[in-house]
Amino acid sequence: MITVCAQDPQYSQFYANPLYLSPAFAGSSLVPRVGVNYRNQWPALDATFVTYSASFDTYFPRFNSGVGIIINRDQQGFARLNSTDIGAQYAYQLQVGERSAIRAGVQLSYVNRNINFFNLTFGDQYDNVTGLVRGITTDPLFDDATNINYFDFSTGGLFYTDRFWLGVSGHHLNRPTQSFADQYSRLPVRATIHAGYKIPLDEETRQGLAANVTAQERSLSFASLYKAQGKFDQLDIGTYFTYEPVVFGLWYRGLPIRRPEFNLYNNDALIFLVGFKQEGLSIGYSYDLTISSLGTSTGGAHEISASYEFPAPQPRRRVPRSARRLPCPKF
Repeated sequence: MITVCAQDPQYSQFYANPLYLSPAFAGSSLVPRVGVNYRNQWPALDATFVTYSASFDTYFPRFNSGVGIIINRDQQGFARLNSTDIGAQYAYQLQVGERSAIRAGVQLSYVNRNINFFNLTFGDQYDNVTGLVRGITTDPLFDDATNINYFDFSTGGLFYTDRFWLGVSGHHLNRPTQSFADQYSRLPVRATIHAGYKIPLDEETRQGLAANVTAQERSLSFASLYKAQGKFDQLDIGTYFTYEPVVFGLWYRGLPIRRPEFNLYNNDALIFLVGFKQEGLSIGYSYDLTISSLGTSTGGAHEISASYEFPAPQPRRRVPRSARRLPCPKF
């Protein structure tokens, strides 16, 4: 029996794709928002991973509610294992203090997975005498197993103030069957914990965070993301320096305090980010420098994000108590 282990796609700029991180972020910008994300991991290898994402969300202050939709597309390896999912999200926001609020969100997704077996070679295709590859596999396992579809359920929660935030989420809570070959292969739950703290670097930013409005932000943010799925877990920790209109970030991904399977240190990558923010538009580029045993020959990972927050219908000096904007960075 062969055991194959895999995890969900990951983004280095996880705050640039908030709806993928947790459905609790739906409507968190308090205005209509659109976003797109692209990630190309290990482009120098045949086993490349390319992931796309597009999302839209908005907030309804009368109902203290946000709704969103997210579309993800993931392509893995030369066999082109493709996953496409469309998710609808709902989040409710509740003010619990003068400068604090909580959010709870849910997501229902429809997922399609397909694979091109013609790019793979199986044992029954080899001629034992000549060693040549002939025809295609006759294994009946793959006759009708090139497409599968299923529903997926996820949820998340957030607590935040004008400077601090803490969130949790759980994806694939229904543990859907997602294997082409084994009907009992269930997708493990992906659990995340993310937190951060923003330090204003000038008086204008400090007052803006307290009043829930910011003009030209000058701040230093520290944030982390811990994620676990099945037997595997990982930690992202780093900082953002925001001096609008530019943003710089430096991150480390790994768990060096424990030794995983094969007695290898769990060091994955150093992540460098540069971004631009102005008048609702946010654009970011990041590069993952591989520091694991795979080395730099992988080509690292390139990631691009872009989002736009539409102007509020009516300018206002202060957001109502029932609607507080999240302080976490855009990237």
